[in-house]
Amino acid sequence: MLQKVTGIVLHVLKYNDTSNIADIYTEQFGRASFLVSASRSKKASAKPALFQPLAFIEFEANIRPGANMYRIKEAKSVYPFYNIPYDPYKSTIALFLAEFLYRAVKEESENKPLFSYLQHSITWLDTCEAGFANFHLVFLMRLSRFLGLYPNLDDYTKGDYFDLQNACFTSLKPLIHSHYIKGEEAYRFTQLMRMNYNTMHLFAMTRTDRARCLEIINDYYQLHIPGFGELKSLGVLQALFD
Repeated sequence: MLQKVTGIVLHVLKYNDTSNIADIYTEQFGRASFLVSASRSKKASAKPALFQPLAFIEFEANIRPGANMYRIKEAKSVYPFYNIPYDPYKSTIALFLAEFLYRAVKEESENKPLFSYLQHSITWLDTCEAGFANFHLVFLMRLSRFLGLYPNLDDYTKGDYFDLQNACFTSLKPLIHSHYIKGEEAYRFTQLMRMNYNTMHLFAMTRTDRARCLEIINDYYQLHIPGFGELKSLGVLQALFD
């Protein structure tokens, strides 16, 4: 039956000459895949231009129990971006985060707190005027809370190692694997976990620091999410900020 759905676009793949497959994180059903017309006609009821990375859309889809893909009948934007498509830094961050979410968020059920977090974060990025260089780092660390990957900061003592594989701080160097950080890097990681969008501009980080933090976060997710794989947009993001 036709249902009205609100979602955030994560990924679009050409399916055939007439249709694309759009992976969308929806408010009602979690992540789901949809068939959408590839027609660029002015009369098209679901124009391909709507399906940009992290775009907020509302659409009607034929939701059938047991199906693994649904067809979108009509779609419209529910939040036209002000800055993201026109700012090279923001648009690159959006491209990267959309791919990251596509790899990291597998949940196929309703999760309103996660949807609200994504909605708030994306609109914050779109409307902020400055001080967003650390945005993607803070976004990914806070995302880990919703995915059950957030480490316990209460266990940290200055000088500890952070064991990426076991997601914990420890005073002892891990001996059976090499997935850990130590010293200043571990301390910076705790700072990053304490940042939010309103305070992150107060934490001074060099481009080298920022690139290293992103590398650590990416490794952390790869260790904990099966099939996470390599991100194509990671190199683009790092090159832009270099």
